[in-house]
Amino acid sequence: MEPSGYTVVARRYRPQRFEDVVGQDHVVQALRNAIRLNRVTHAYLFCGTRGVGKTSLARIFAKCLNCVQGPTESPCLICDICQAIAVGQDVDVIEIDGASNNGVEAVRELRQNAGLRPSRARFKIYYIDEVHMLSTGAFNALLKTLEEPPEHVKFFFATTEANKIPITVLSR
Repeated sequence: MEPSGYTVVARRYRPQRFEDVVGQDHVVQALRNAIRLNRVTHAYLFCGTRGVGKTSLARIFAKCLNCVQGPTESPCLICDICQAIAVGQDVDVIEIDGASNNGVEAVRELRQNAGLRPSRARFKIYYIDEVHMLSTGAFNALLKTLEEPPEHVKFFFATTEANKIPITVLSR
């Protein structure tokens, strides 16, 4: 519950599993296939207008990858990891606001931390929301890590404006 005694409808009814997602069947199928075929790549870009489910899909995918029963297409939702990811509080799933952490220093810190193994999960997942807001220098600093990521690191990027992401990043 939120401090004022109510929960925003979007948060209260946020999908927790792929089965709960509405209107994104092609994305859900692609992510499920990646898990089923053991072809999970190191970076994913979630694009779309505000409210289409970018953060929800990223959190569900993170649960699928890091659930104690995983990697699985259906996370248990009851383990500590699934519960922490659901509320954006897991130590190994780091959610970053690209609009306010858009400088080179923020990305350098991310790169340094990416070298460390996950604390308790299978993967360390960096979810950068509004990634298009990163500065040119920040994107350049991120390139090396995207080209040669540690095996235990996954990047989930979300944006409402994919056209603002440099082609050098999109090609990775």
